[in-house]
Amino acid sequence: MAMFVIVHGAFGGGWQWRRVAAMLRSTGHEVFTPTLTGLGERVHLATPDIGLDTHSEDIVNVFRFEDLHDVVLVGHSYGGLVITAVAERIPERIAQLVYLDALVPEDGQCHMDMLGPEITAAFLEIARQYGDGWRVPHDPPDEPFYTDHPIKPSGDVLHLTNPRARTLPHTFIECTEERDPNDVGLLPIIRSATRARQDPAWRYYTLPTGHLPCQTLPEATAELLVQISAASAGVRAVPEMAGAMA
Repeated sequence: MAMFVIVHGAFGGGWQWRRVAAMLRSTGHEVFTPTLTGLGERVHLATPDIGLDTHSEDIVNVFRFEDLHDVVLVGHSYGGLVITAVAERIPERIAQLVYLDALVPEDGQCHMDMLGPEITAAFLEIARQYGDGWRVPHDPPDEPFYTDHPIKPSGDVLHLTNPRARTLPHTFIECTEERDPNDVGLLPIIRSATRARQDPAWRYYTLPTGHLPCQTLPEATAELLVQISAASAGVRAVPEMAGAMA
């Protein structure tokens, strides 16, 4: 059975993944769906100082305190930045990285680089007007359980220098339906999906749903994660068998 750690996206929380986690656990898999500092049920901890390092530390500590190894680490949306940062720190504990309609940064990039200067300026202005300069309110603001998202992580640059992290199997799942051309926040994710689809080093899958498959297509999402974890196990078995035969 596989071990999953699922990192949610901006404005959300581990609560979004309740149904997917239940389906995975019902078939014997172990699942953790932590909520990042300052979001969801941890919104009371929100401060201007929360950055990408804070959120990567959240996930690293789940690995450490739960003594997790051989994990399928899944990042949804903004969570792609987080799992990339985590892989830099503890690649030896990760079986593979799964980017679920997520941001895939390159070395030396931050989220704002991926958004571009015009969109970044718009988000900064929204934070200035409605979020005390350091947080972006969720739109629509009255949707239950969604919280404001700190803006500092979007400016934190990722330095990808750990060669072991580069060798981890990596998979992209693109959600292909209901793409809103006016949703500028999705543009970097669409570009990330295109790069993964065209790169033979990536495994690439699709889900016929919108950007929140955990809510709109939970059963298919759980089934696909199991399929991907099994494929990864098969890849890892090859060198182990070769070593045993040598």
